[in-house]
Amino acid sequence: MNKEQVIHIIAEKMKLIRTESGYSQDRMAELLGISKKTLVQIEKDRSLPGWNTVVAVTALFHQSEVLQNSLGDEPLEVIRLVTFEHAEEPFSRTLGGKVWWKEIKSAGPYTLQQNLISKHFRILDQAHFRWLSTFDESEAFTRLEELSDGKRT
Repeated sequence: MNKEQVIHIIAEKMKLIRTESGYSQDRMAELLGISKKTLVQIEKDRSLPGWNTVVAVTALFHQSEVLQNSLGDEPLEVIRLVTFEHAEEPFSRTLGGKVWWKEIKSAGPYTLQQNLISKHFRILDQAHFRWLSTFDESEAFTRLEELSDGKRT
């Protein structure tokens, strides 16, 4: 997944996200820092939102069912991955991947999972802390091996 794909996904779902949240076009435009005219153009599929608008939608509505069904259970993680290409460090505890994830491989105390919607990979430890998030499958397998061999740097 890349920025262009995420922009198109958010553009397609903008009206649904707005209506799910119960906002008028005026209020949604105000929240996003765009004009109502721009929002109408996006909702009518006449233009695409800018990256800043996509990030704002994701940040403000990350718990939206519409957004989660479009990007997976952690839309902000997808935005970070698309922006920075990968994220690596033990950060944020997860729920362990019971719904949105399939287990690819386990090695020692670590599990490699793939998101069923966005298709990105992550490595979790036994306490469900995320050690890596990436769209690069080979990077995910390499890092899983390193972590299971005790290389935590």
